[in-house]
Amino acid sequence: MSSKKAIIFSAPSGAGKTTLVKGLLKKIPTLSFSISACNRPPRDGEIDGHDYHFLTTESFKDKIKDGAFIEWEEVYSDMFYGTLHSEIDRIWASGKQVIFDVDVQGGLQLKKYFDDQALSIFISPPSLDVLSQRLTNRGTDSDNDIKKRLSKAKEELEFQTNFDIVIVNDDLQRSLDRCFLEVSKFLAL
Repeated sequence: MSSKKAIIFSAPSGAGKTTLVKGLLKKIPTLSFSISACNRPPRDGEIDGHDYHFLTTESFKDKIKDGAFIEWEEVYSDMFYGTLHSEIDRIWASGKQVIFDVDVQGGLQLKKYFDDQALSIFISPPSLDVLSQRLTNRGTDSDNDIKKRLSKAKEELEFQTNFDIVIVNDDLQRSLDRCFLEVSKFLAL
């Protein structure tokens, strides 16, 4: 069991965790991405089973009742995200280590679940103003959604000290280099 490890990346939406996780997946072939489940509709270009396991709200709630999730959360009203036990089993059975890209509450739950088998990394934006600009530039959310995400980000930033490492993503390459260093140390590469 001790050779089974988990790398947990959490951040407010728009802080850059997905970009950093994708960068690590290219650099460290022993990592495999944990595909989260959600009940929101796919965004343009997203593929079921690749970006997320897209479930109906009813199916998501049934899986909650069945204990199929390691962790799950109602991130926004009627918007559920979670990590399926079967996803982690699949990755570890393939001989790889799991890497997560999850919201802050999910990251805290995963750290508690995996304990010392996990390295938890919080990606912080340089400021809320920069975060607002990133969310606007990405062009995937309405102005109202951006306001909700910024409000949630203020709360999420309060939890960064609960993670093993905090990296301020003010320069993408420098942040990726630091992530690579920390993950390599944890995995003893």
